Amino acid sequence: MAKVILITGASAGIGQACADRLHAHGWSVIGASRRGSSSAAWTPMEMDVDSDESVLKGVTTIVEEHSRLDAVVACAGWGLAGPVELTPISEAKHQLETNFWGAVRVVQAALPVMRRQGGGRVVLISSIGGIVGIPFQAFYSASKFAMEGYGEALAYEVAPYGIEVTLVEPGNVRTDFTSSRRDVDCSGADETYSAAVTKAVGLMEKDEANGVDPSDVAAVVDKVLRAGKPRRRVSVGKLDERVGILGKRLLPYRLFEKGAKSSLGV
Repeated sequence: MAKVILITGASAGIGQACADRLHAHGWSVIGASRRGSSSAAWTPMEMDVDSDESVLKGVTTIVEEHSRLDAVVACAGWGLAGPVELTPISEAKHQLETNFWGAVRVVQAALPVMRRQGGGRVVLISSIGGIVGIPFQAFYSASKFAMEGYGEALAYEVAPYGIEVTLVEPGNVRTDFTSSRRDVDCSGADETYSAAVTKAVGLMEKDEANGVDPSDVAAVVDKVLRAGKPRRRVSVGKLDERVGILGKRLLPYRLFEKGAKSSLGV
């Protein structure tokens, strides 16, 4: 019998690539998204990860129809760009609502099912931006830094029940994440940050356009799900981005920061 997997954010980008690849490799895939997905292969589901009710209803439906849930891949998310000083708190909260709390909702709904069946896999799509703070995308980074701590703590709690947790940390990826990024409305504000924002976000968009294909991330997720003992963290992206992770862990901070500034456009 095919293993059952729920993938959020499956309407595009990394989530869609994961759904397509895992279906091709024999999983019974439920691809969830807020606006719904279309696929002749895997099963689409409307699910708003910002809503407790929507997530619980979705997971309950999966269990009713399949009697099990073997894995969750939390991909749903979006980006917010703008200066911290000018970002309305409501928009900052909205960023974390989807990127962080959305994943938490899905995992909390899935865990009782996984415990009862004696195991499962949780894959959280984090980001290199959850290890290295991204200027003028501070709340996106905050959501991913939160994901890193949450995933690490969660792993300790659920290990006794046969549930494995892995954080997948992509660098720049070519998806519609770039075109759908939301900009903070700075109209009416002074020009203090405008030049710096334009430079930093412009560089980020260029890097994303030259990033890896989402299928590369899906291949890593596939490998994690097939591993007997999956790693806690796996990065994916171009070599210079992945070296940056190692550099932050090993170099004196001021030296790391000096090298990081130019690549981050500040």
